[in-house]
Amino acid sequence: MAKVGAQRAAELTGRSKSTIQRAMSAGKLSFEVDRNGRRVIDVSELDRAFGLLPQGVGAGAVPVIDDERVEAELKRASDLLEMERMKMRIKMLEEQLHMTQEQLDDAKNQRDNWQKQAQQVLLTSQYSQKQAEELKAELTERDRRAKQRRQQEIETRMKRLQGQNQNAASSAPAAAETAAGDKAAFDIQG
Repeated sequence: MAKVGAQRAAELTGRSKSTIQRAMSAGKLSFEVDRNGRRVIDVSELDRAFGLLPQGVGAGAVPVIDDERVEAELKRASDLLEMERMKMRIKMLEEQLHMTQEQLDDAKNQRDNWQKQAQQVLLTSQYSQKQAEELKAELTERDRRAKQRRQQEIETRMKRLQGQNQNAASSAPAAAETAAGDKAAFDIQG
């Protein structure tokens, strides 16, 4: 059977909407809650509790409830419900898209940071390599200078030794004479 809201129930029974709502709250009139959270009453329950007004009576006549009209109302309600579902689905998809965009932006930022770090490491590595080459050149230059100094020292020593040898050679005959003179003097005394 068809289900109607409190306002339509009031029209069918000739009672006020507040009377229908009080009857539902007091439990005198059974109802169901539809998908939209609205309380709906079966028409047969209205007839049992209050009785329905005769159809086509005077100015306050209640229109005839026909199945086509009820079906149209149900179809409209179903369409509205489907539209709400679609709106919620669209909203959910938009939120997912927003979250995905944020994740993509975050991934791009991380990629950019990694690239910066890699460039810094490369520059540092190149700088370190340049420093190492400069240090190697400096050490090579130090070794060259040290060898040169040693060579000069050796040459200086050689010159001294040669000078001493020449002095010794020139003083050797004089020393021999002195030694011979000393021997002769010793011999004389002895």
